[in-house]
Amino acid sequence: MIQLQRLLFFISLLCSVVALNAQQEQDTTKVKQVYGIRFGVDISKPIISFIDSDYKGLEIVADARVYKEFYAALEFGFDNKTGTEDYLNYTTEGSYFKIGANYNAYKNWVGMTNEIYVGLRYGVSFFDQKLNSYTPNMYGTYLPPETVEVNTELNGLSAQWAEFVLGLKVETFKNFYMGFSLSFKAITSNKDPENFKNLYIPGFYNVSLNNLGFGFNYTLSYLIPYARK
Repeated sequence: MIQLQRLLFFISLLCSVVALNAQQEQDTTKVKQVYGIRFGVDISKPIISFIDSDYKGLEIVADARVYKEFYAALEFGFDNKTGTEDYLNYTTEGSYFKIGANYNAYKNWVGMTNEIYVGLRYGVSFFDQKLNSYTPNMYGTYLPPETVEVNTELNGLSAQWAEFVLGLKVETFKNFYMGFSLSFKAITSNKDPENFKNLYIPGFYNVSLNNLGFGFNYTLSYLIPYARK
């Protein structure tokens, strides 16, 4: 009887040690989240530049995880576009940057770092605009109006805007991501030249009558990890 009690005591003690050890192993194998800086490029701009001879542009994107599902974001680039609108032919050239933050609403499986995010940006652009030519609006005349070449340069222009962003990033290979985003923009400050209107703003793109606009990008980026928490 005493030997049986000792055996049961030894078995229960052994089970307790095994259970405690398993609990400790579970606690020490918690999955650590990756924190890092991600750099990339919007590949839609080089593609459009290749297809459309009237446009040249490039945008570099970057983001960094700062707290759980929150990321700081930065985008900067340049645009050079020649367009025709309302009897005018113009060329706009300049640079811009956008700063803001993203919130990742996607709940990843263990070890995954994909994102479906919403974000806010504030953009600033500095640019020059050139009025290449215009055609007088002379509807109803017998002879068609002739295009007037003016080549007037308008320098030192600027604009600011806010935008709401909805996008996703998917890790296709280790630390390599493909992403896509849509943005809704609203101008907050716009320095128009005299007797002319900013028809295109680098980073904001085409300007509508109500100072609202839309944009998109398609990015390839690479994550440089710097910590695991």
